[in-house]
Amino acid sequence: MARKETETVPCPHCGAEIRSTARACPYCGSDERTGWSDRTYLDGIDLGDDIDYDDMVEKEFGGGGGARKWWRSWKALAGGALLLALILAYIVRLFW
Repeated sequence: MARKETETVPCPHCGAEIRSTARACPYCGSDERTGWSDRTYLDGIDLGDDIDYDDMVEKEFGGGGGARKWWRSWKALAGGALLLALILAYIVRLFW
């Protein structure tokens, strides 16, 4: 069933009411090549660039990781000391 020429639809780009048979929006100029195609339908969306990354991480993963951070750094120091002791033992054994 074909649409009537007087039937209107909202412009996918600006939202203005246009004829359903229009090849371009008379208000914003969008057409299949510049604004109605699947390739460009999200180009005008405003996602907001004012996201604070640290605040987002805090909200997503929560705070209170102080004890856990201390535990991780203690394990890293112990592992580093063990690795250093093994390397020194190998060097001493190699030269004596």
